[in-house]
Amino acid sequence: MKKIGVLTSGGDAPGMNAAVRAVVRAALQKGMEVVGIYRGYNGLINGDIRPLDATSVSDIIQRGGTVLYTARCLEFKEKAGIEKAKQSCIKNGIDGIVVIGGDGSFRGAADLSAAGIPCIGLPGTIDNDIAMTEYTIGYDTAMNTAMELIDKLNDTASSHDRCTVVEVMGRRAGYIALNTGIACGATAIITTEMPYDLGEVTKKIAESKKAGKNHFVVVVSEGIGNSQKIAEEIEEAVHIECRATILGHVQRGGSPTLRDRVEASRMGYYAVELLEKGIGNRVVGLQHGDVIDVDIQEALSMKKEFPADLYKIANEIAI
Repeated sequence: MKKIGVLTSGGDAPGMNAAVRAVVRAALQKGMEVVGIYRGYNGLINGDIRPLDATSVSDIIQRGGTVLYTARCLEFKEKAGIEKAKQSCIKNGIDGIVVIGGDGSFRGAADLSAAGIPCIGLPGTIDNDIAMTEYTIGYDTAMNTAMELIDKLNDTASSHDRCTVVEVMGRRAGYIALNTGIACGATAIITTEMPYDLGEVTKKIAESKKAGKNHFVVVVSEGIGNSQKIAEEIEEAVHIECRATILGHVQRGGSPTLRDRVEASRMGYYAVELLEKGIGNRVVGLQHGDVIDVDIQEALSMKKEFPADLYKIANEIAI
């Protein structure tokens, strides 16, 4: 391949810039030209494409968000949109593309690969909900951000003898909730993957209150919703002031952690190696610490198993 493109699509995630940097510099080392495709597939269709060199990606590894920007593109879901994207690649001499994003981004990469433009997907999402990989770019940073904020909320909850219900991101995945809940000593963790009984939650809080504990944290996954209602029901049942806090998109921002920078760099480099061999329609991920790749369609068909054993530990050590 003589020229490759790189784009970010879907929700932004800390570490995307580290992946972009690795793709650009690895490709340049292999004698390829590199272009940045701005605002995802929308930019590919509309020709928002600019050359990138080693200097273009200097001092971005520590930055959150994505310097290539991101956008939704409904047009790309149609055959006409895919054809426009293909023609844009031909016009700009793009032989292959590295796509950094989640499931929706990978479906687009599969369609473009089928149209004759080899694509490699990198898992960039804070939710860690891509089944073929143990880890997604942005996940570690999001968890650490949530943990830091919950610790701060816990401080003020202890000062006021209060219960705090904290909603973290993860619309269809409770991995952030589970891990931050354990790390912050939450009394209860509520996720979409595991059935829950709010009566059991209030019972645990009441028992802990009798034993002398004066403040509590309940971590709720975004997919559950109704955090305010949960807080109201806890307050009514246990007679303790209870406040709800939704952390929201702050979890997507901030400078990426060491792990996100390193793993994004490893996966970005690996993606370029695949394209160099003319291989497309693959998703790169991590298994047992090793960088691996699988067919995109296979990756999309996989279902990630929720760590029920870790959830059990969380429940048994929480008070």
